[in-house]
Amino acid sequence: QVQLVESGGGLVQAGGSLRLSCVVSGRAFSYYGMGWFRQAPGKEREFAATINWSGFSTYYGDAVKGRFTISRDNAKNTVYLQMNSLKPEDTAVYYCAGSGDGRGSPYSTYVYWGQGTQVSVSS
Repeated sequence: QVQLVESGGGLVQAGGSLRLSCVVSGRAFSYYGMGWFRQAPGKEREFAATINWSGFSTYYGDAVKGRFTISRDNAKNTVYLQMNSLKPEDTAVYYCAGSGDGRGSPYSTYVYWGQGTQVSVSS
């Protein structure tokens, strides 16, 4: 079965940086579109960034564009989210997800989900 495991979350001061990693099981990883989503307390889950199977097509939510970078290493079955210039409003549980269709757009259906990793940004 497909499993996703996130890591790299923690407590960071505003303006700092953090790098999240998501390791995906299964040989089919290279075919998956991948995304990072986040959910803050009392808020709906929102899209942060997505990437297609090859890594050449990426999308970012308006709130993180210019600060976050999504990337992937298919040889390592891993997708990353580099977060720079962090703000308190970035505080949330961050989830890694796979679309299974390779497109990795904000409109893809994400069917595989990790358990999430907590990111807390202090001011």
